[in-house]
Amino acid sequence: MIKVVSCPIDPVQVFDAVKKNSSGSVLLHYAIVKHDMGPDGSKKTARIEYQENGDVLFELQKIKDELEAEWQVEDVVLILRVGCLSVHDIISLVAVSSPNSKDAFAACQNGIQRLKKMATIVKNEYFG
Repeated sequence: MIKVVSCPIDPVQVFDAVKKNSSGSVLLHYAIVKHDMGPDGSKKTARIEYQENGDVLFELQKIKDELEAEWQVEDVVLILRVGCLSVHDIISLVAVSSPNSKDAFAACQNGIQRLKKMATIVKNEYFG
């Protein structure tokens, strides 16, 4: 499953969607908005706005397909949230189920890194 949403991400629904009867390992990783210091070092993150800039679903599908081809996984879920997010809001979720933990961890970590580098998402951070 791949999704772009503007509402909060529900981790329980994702877990229920990604686990399979043969799953030996299910990983869910949430990226959240953190309190970063601003460029001048005196202000902290107030909010971050994420916007679509191109075919986000196509890019997500490509990442999902490549994770499934590279590692022994049963399912991969990639969800991105767009809009204005506050500190501690979930930005994205990468979920992987696999018969084994080695492949689940590797695929999940690779998925996290790839979501950070997406060309079709624009991030604007505001400090206050």
